[in-house]
Amino acid sequence: MLTFADKVIGFNRHLAYAGALPDGFEVMNPFLENPETMKVMEEFYHKYYHDSEQRRFMIGINPGRNGAGVTGVPFTDTKRLEMACGITMKSAHTHEVSSVFLYDMIDAYGGTARFYKDFYINSPFPLAIIRQTAGGKWLNANYYDDPALFESVKEFMIDSLKKHINMGLDTSEVFILGKKNADYIRRLNAQEKLFGKLTVLEHPRFIQQYRSKEKQLYIDKYLQAFQGR
Repeated sequence: MLTFADKVIGFNRHLAYAGALPDGFEVMNPFLENPETMKVMEEFYHKYYHDSEQRRFMIGINPGRNGAGVTGVPFTDTKRLEMACGITMKSAHTHEVSSVFLYDMIDAYGGTARFYKDFYINSPFPLAIIRQTAGGKWLNANYYDDPALFESVKEFMIDSLKKHINMGLDTSEVFILGKKNADYIRRLNAQEKLFGKLTVLEHPRFIQQYRSKEKQLYIDKYLQAFQGR
């Protein structure tokens, strides 16, 4: 019988986007670009998901270049991967703003073992998206930054969400990170009837970047939401 870890690793091993994209956008697949990404991702899921327990679903936007775009683990840069999860990545060293808040919240929840036993995090578009600026520089992009981009990746997103659900997730309530992200997830949910209650929380990057002085208030808000209050 496949464990939750086996299912996630299988999903990531076969993850590929071959669809069209508007001009100026590209998709990065960390599992193809760095062999160590696959290795540390497998180590992470074997450590925390080696069971068949049902978990609650936390939905991000799409991976950042310095978080899951390197480690293969959502909202986890190499610093948090080593410090909080005990897994060292030798080929890269990254700092991701979102990862700082998320792991502070996880610590308040009771630590990585407890949190990951209860929750699974991923994104409707589970690969990193980058866009080219007028000056030729490549920056992080979100799937909703351009209407044509969203339409291009929409069916892939629906398929990805269904595959996540089929791993054995609790769909009665999902936790969506980011208000704009939630607007699009609502649209997909209205069409596909994937989830019951949609609980919206501020995105970790927004909190860490713009509300860091009130971080504890947002951590409390996350914890209260998990308790249904």
